[in-house]
Amino acid sequence: MTTYESCYHAMLNDTGRRDIPRWASAVLDEVALHRTSIAGVRHPLGFVCLPVERTGEAGVCVHVWSDSLARESPTTSTMHAHSWDLISYVLYGSVRNEVIDVIDASDDAAYRVFEVRSSGDIDELRETPRLVRSEIRTTELKGPGDIYSLAAGVFHTTVVHGEAATVALGSSRRGMRDLSLGEITRKTHWIRRQRCDRGETAAAARVVTEWLARIRTINQENRGDLRRP
Repeated sequence: MTTYESCYHAMLNDTGRRDIPRWASAVLDEVALHRTSIAGVRHPLGFVCLPVERTGEAGVCVHVWSDSLARESPTTSTMHAHSWDLISYVLYGSVRNEVIDVIDASDDAAYRVFEVRSSGDIDELRETPRLVRSEIRTTELKGPGDIYSLAAGVFHTTVVHGEAATVALGSSRRGMRDLSLGEITRKTHWIRRQRCDRGETAAAARVVTEWLARIRTINQENRGDLRRP
């Protein structure tokens, strides 16, 4: 069974709250000690991505938001749509997802749709003739132990304030494209994904393992309080 399959099944079962943090701690302990080939990437949406597994059309990553880590900024907006189905488990922190309705517009357009084409470390953000406006359809706030999913093709933006981390599972859907909303006047451009060096990768892993250790300690203390007469 692949890591994707085991994490997916754990998320759908009652064992997720126990098994997912344990798995993340074990994997990221190895990363923090430089015992793996995992290299972090500073994602343009403001988090560090630790790619744990990529097998065919499926992948497993740990996404880390932390003020202690260097971050990148997008060249378009944060509103985007994946070419893959996402299911994500919140390890700690708060994650707010806003699902966006994108409406074709001519007179009152606010954005241009860009198609994101990736090749290695290079992302091409290709302008399209489609002009749109956006409206928030739904907003959901997720905390530790919560699971959320976003289907391929659904425009959304993810907002995180402070520290947070998620285990993200992605499964590509054929025929779909990665899309982003940007300024109407923005032209086709290219960006290079910024890879973390070994020290930065280990630091990102340690941020997560230290938070998870802190949570375990608090949970153990709380259980001890409950057992006291």
